[in-house]
Amino acid sequence: MDNLIEIRWHGRGGQGAKTASLLLADAAFNTGKYIQGFPEYGPERMGAPITAYNRISDTPITVHSNIYEPDYVVVVDDSLLESVNVTAGLKSEGAIVINTTKSPEYLKSVLKDYTGSIYTIDARKISIEAMGKYFPNTPMLAAIVKVSKIMSDEAFLKDMEGSFKHKFAKKPDVIEGNMKALELALNQIQKIN
Repeated sequence: MDNLIEIRWHGRGGQGAKTASLLLADAAFNTGKYIQGFPEYGPERMGAPITAYNRISDTPITVHSNIYEPDYVVVVDDSLLESVNVTAGLKSEGAIVINTTKSPEYLKSVLKDYTGSIYTIDARKISIEAMGKYFPNTPMLAAIVKVSKIMSDEAFLKDMEGSFKHKFAKKPDVIEGNMKALELALNQIQKIN
């Protein structure tokens, strides 16, 4: 498969990791890519750890399994860093994107032997500033698009605006905040190593 990108999302139930993975799949599909976006379910409940996945390729995707060696990992909740092996199988030429305000030293210590790129973003600050509430999935979606370069910022923002107009047709007042959160996140993602 040409240019296959595999992404694993780690979050907690109710934080929108599954929704973000599905929005990413839709956006990539709209740029002509072949996609998969799916969650892994157990006895999920609000606050319980969850995992979601994306595969994005220029050619049809023939594999249909969980992702064990992702190119990228997105951590929506940094409290998972000490309880879930978020870097399991993560390729060293890939990257991990973490919603956190913790120090680079702490992150490097908790990620132990991971030698790839580490990116951080304060999704709480961004979402509260842009939307008035804490919805980490919107900034995290923009962060992984920026880091993975799946599509250009412009194409991503254009597609997401259309997606939000459809998704929030009965709540148009939330579109502007979500778009602002995406724009802020695209500009505030930071590489720490």
